[in-house]
This record gives sequence, C-alpha cells and structure tokens, in this order.
Amino acid sequence: MKLSIVIPCYNEQEVLPASYDRFRAVMAAEGYDYEIIYVDDGSRDRTGEILAGLAAGDRRVKVLTFSRNFGHQCAVTAGLHNCSGDVVIIIDADLQDPPEVIPGMVETWRREQANVVYAVRNKRKGESRFKLWTAKIFYRSLNLLSDFSFPVDTGDFRLIDRQVLDTFLQFPEKHKYLRGLFSWMGYRQVPYYYDRDERLAGQTKYTLRKMVKLAAAGLFGFSKKPLKLAISLGVISVVLSLAIVLWVLYLQIFAADRIVPGWTSTIIIILFLGGIQLFTIGILGEYIGNIYDETKNRPEYIVAHRLNFDREADCTVARPSTENPNRQD
Repeated sequence: MKLSIVIPCYNEQEVLPASYDRFRAVMAAEGYDYEIIYVDDGSRDRTGEILAGLAAGDRRVKVLTFSRNFGHQCAVTAGLHNCSGDVVIIIDADLQDPPEVIPGMVETWRREQANVVYAVRNKRKGESRFKLWTAKIFYRSLNLLSDFSFPVDTGDFRLIDRQVLDTFLQFPEKHKYLRGLFSWMGYRQVPYYYDRDERLAGQTKYTLRKMVKLAAAGLFGFSKKPLKLAISLGVISVVLSLAIVLWVLYLQIFAADRIVPGWTSTIIIILFLGGIQLFTIGILGEYIGNIYDETKNRPEYIVAHRLNFDREADCTVARPSTENPNRQD
C-alpha cells in the first residue's frame, strides 16, 4: 500500500520545516511507502524556496507551484490530480491537524473496510469563540438547507481510498466544495475523532471573506432550497401586501380622519418589496454566476513548476477531466 499525503500551502514559511519533520517521523515510524505532495498556492513568502529545498533533499517530497493564488480547494484538487497512492490523506501544513493521528486513521480504514475516514474534531484549541460559533452554525445550516446530510464538525482533513479518488477525478465542476463532494459520493464513510491543536506558527489564511466564499460554494453547490426560499419570500410579500391593503380599506371606511396623504406605509411597502426582489435576484445571480464559470471551461488552476514528478514541465495547465494532463500514474 502506498500512502499519498496532500498538503496545500499558502504563506507557510514559519511552519513548513517543523511540519515536514513531523510528517517524515510518522511515516518512518510506521514504515509506510509514501509520498508527500505540497501544493504551493501562489505564496508570497519563502514557502516556494523552502519546498524546493525539501524536494532537493527527499525524492518522496513532490511540489506543485501555482502561477498565482487559486485558493485552498483548488490546491487540494491539484494534489489529488497528481497523487499516485492507494490511499490519500488530505491535511493542512499548519499542524492544527496533527500528523500523529494518521496511523490511527489508516487503522480505522483497514478495520472498518471503509472508503473514507473523515476526521471529526472533539476540541478546537486556539480558536476564537466567533470562529467556533460561526463554524457550528454553518455546518448545521448547511445540513438544514442541503438536499442531503453532511457530517458536522469536520473539515477537509480525511483519508480517501483509490476508488473514491478515481470517482473524484471524473468530476469536471469548477466551484468544488470538497468535503461536500466526498459526502455526496456515498461509499462507506466512517468518523475518526481527535483533538485539534493550536496553529504552530503564522496566521490563519482563512479570512472571514474566504469562509463566506467557501460557505457559498457549499450552499449553492449542493442545494436548490435557496431558490425555493425566494419563492416563499415572494408569497410572504404578497400576503403582507394584501394585509396592508385590507388595513387601508378598513381605515378608509371606519377611520378616514387617520389617513394622512403620502402615508409612510407606501414607502414601507416599496422598501419591503424592493428588498425581496433584490434578495431573490442575488440568489439567482449566485446560481447563474456558477453556470457562467462552468461554461467558460477555464482550468481550475495553472501549475507553473513541478518538482520530483516523473514528467517535468515548465508550465502545465490542469483541465477538468478524468485524463488530467497534470496527473502522474
């Protein structure tokens, strides 16, 4: 069995040396046949230089460098397109998800005869209450609005086998929400519980804007309920408008002296209906925007440099198909 470890990186110069040492120590202790695939997502610090040094000293370290920053999900996708293992571990470089739990996940995979082992966080050390609160709301809201259920309190940290990987390689869509896609596939999936550590060094790369973008990808990629919500809001606005009309008729008949020309309720109705319309247009815009991106058929990412892969290329463009030109068998 060969184990592939996919590690997306963006401005991780502070943690990479310690991260590599810990991954290598775990692999050596277990005696795995392995490869570590680092994906440099357009870093602006010394991440690329450090990764090149690691690759020069260890042929099992493979590096993909993007031409610019394409985002975490694209970085993970690139690693999956280029890995050759029978089992793949997706994990970040910041050591919040400890490499030492990987053997336990592999053992769970073997014992349970599973296709996916997804890591569930018992504790999340070093994270703010705001982050914990918003994450909790996000996962449960996504389950409420989605057409099927996702595991809660999980991230991209997981183990997948070759069968799941081969299925994933058939997906051409651009706006990937990976943890949702793996859940959507089905197969046998089991949890592995662990305590998440504090970040070793540096700053989180998932800003509030990026978290909102990821949440939108999950919501609009796996649910049509927002469209139904727009219909519901339209019905509510019509009902409320009729109620106000009846109220105005009542005042005309029984309290005409209370009616003031230019009544402010007119403005209220306009603002209410306008808000509903803009909200529903926004929902439609999200879906139409996703369709527009898909029809352009641009690559998800562009690889500028590759290190320690069998086929070297100065610039390789990954295209969303099963036979991806970046993939090395």
